[in-house]
Amino acid sequence: MSEEETKVEAATEAAATEDSTTDVETTDEAVKAEGAEAGEAAPKKKGKKWPIVVGVVAVVLIAAGAGFWVWHEQPSFCNAICHTPMDPYLPTYEAEPGQASVDKWGNDVEDASGMMAAVHRVSKDQGGAEATCMSCHVPTIGEQVSEGMAWITGNYYYPLEERDVDQLVEARGLESGDEFCLNESCHNLTREDLIKATSELGNYNPHSPQHSEQECSSCHKAHRASVNACTQCHSESYVPDGWLTYQQASKLTA
Repeated sequence: MSEEETKVEAATEAAATEDSTTDVETTDEAVKAEGAEAGEAAPKKKGKKWPIVVGVVAVVLIAAGAGFWVWHEQPSFCNAICHTPMDPYLPTYEAEPGQASVDKWGNDVEDASGMMAAVHRVSKDQGGAEATCMSCHVPTIGEQVSEGMAWITGNYYYPLEERDVDQLVEARGLESGDEFCLNESCHNLTREDLIKATSELGNYNPHSPQHSEQECSSCHKAHRASVNACTQCHSESYVPDGWLTYQQASKLTA
C-alpha cells in the first residue's frame, strides 16, 4: 500500500470514529431529554373514592336497619330491650299447649292450652295463628314513646297491670275492644257468629248476652290461664282444658 493510500485510510477511520462518538452523544442527550420530560409530566389524578365509601356505608345502614326492624317484631326484642317488665311474659309465649308452664306472675300452669299467647303462637298447620307480639300489640308511635319513657324512668307497675281489650285498642283509635279479636286478620266473626259457634253449651253459652255483653278478655287471657267467668255463679259451666274456674283464678298470686 502506498503512503498516499495509507493516509486516506487513516483519515476515513478517524472520520468514522468521530461520527460514532457524535451518535453516542446524541443518543445520550435524547435519553436525558426523554427522562426530563417524563419527570416533568403532571401526576395522574386519583379517582374520587368518597362515592364508593358513602355507598358502602348506606348499604350497611340499610341492612342493619332492616335486621333491627325484623328483630323488633320478635318476642326476643321485647324481652331483651325491656327485660325487667317483660321477662315473665316471654315464657308464656314460648309455652307449648298441652304441656305444663308458668304464667306471667310465676304461678304454675298445668296446661298451657289456656294461655292465648301460647295457643296463637303455634303454626297454622297445628291450628294456631303463627302470631308474634306485634300481631296483638300493634304499636303506635305515641304509645311506643310513652312506654319507652315509662321504662327509662321506672314509672310503671311491676308486675305490669293487666289490661283489658278496650285499653289495648285505645291507642289505635278503635271503637271497641271487640275489634281487638273480631277482625278480618284474626277472628273474622261477629258476636252472632260466636253465639252460634258455642250454642251446644246451652244455657251456659258464654257468648250469649244473658248478663249483657262481656269483653273477650273477661275470659280469654293471653299470659295466664284463661277463666270461665260463668263459673262465678254456675259451677256446672264447661271449663276447657287448661282453663280455670272463677274461684281458682281468684286464688292466683300476682
